[in-house]
Amino acid sequence: MKTEAVRGHLDGLLLAVLEPGPLHGYAIITAVQERSSGALELRTGTVYPALNRLERLGLLASDWQSVGERRRRCYTLTDAGRRALSEERTAWQEFTAAIGAVLDAPAGTRTSTPSATARPRPAT
Repeated sequence: MKTEAVRGHLDGLLLAVLEPGPLHGYAIITAVQERSSGALELRTGTVYPALNRLERLGLLASDWQSVGERRRRCYTLTDAGRRALSEERTAWQEFTAAIGAVLDAPAGTRTSTPSATARPRPAT
């Protein structure tokens, strides 16, 4: 899937994969890929700046955890992050319903409103 398709939806994707519990950066990338059945492949250069931004906004919290000799920053949703995720889901449902109404409409289907290019009739 094209990277452009993810634009505008990255925050929602990151918040959604963190809903079940804390994950470190690479696990977040893997979770998005697994949930999308491989259709979405996020790059670290995209994900880490977004995680930092979401943390600055108060939607995520993070802490360092040691795994053997390695240290990983783990991210978790805050209450504000859960509210933002709920808003993202509502916006996504409205967006997909609107796009679906257009894409799924049979050819030649018209709406009840006149088109923007229709000329008004002269007054009689």
